[in-house]
Amino acid sequence: MNKGKDRLQGALDLLVLQSLASRGEMHGYGITVHIQTVSKDALAVEEGSLYPALHRMEQEGWIKAEWGATENNRRARYYAITVEGKRQLDTERRNWREVTNAVAQFLEYA
Repeated sequence: MNKGKDRLQGALDLLVLQSLASRGEMHGYGITVHIQTVSKDALAVEEGSLYPALHRMEQEGWIKAEWGATENNRRARYYAITVEGKRQLDTERRNWREVTNAVAQFLEYA
């Protein structure tokens, strides 16, 4: 049962990696806005969850970070997906499909 729980908790990785793969380099606030906008406000990522996840993904080698200036000329870290991150994104997509299929199957027959 923990396997499914781990996969559901991993949805943040999927959302962040997908955002960076589709939009390119972004700062943390831009990632949160992108996720919220694309999901039509159904998903909101809290800073307390996002920044530890970004740090962990950077340590894993899935993303890289560089300091830069925002549109408002404020200093921010910009994140970009790496080759390893693209491979992880494929894994996260597969895992998410397995979880959603399992939940759909459960709802159908429970």
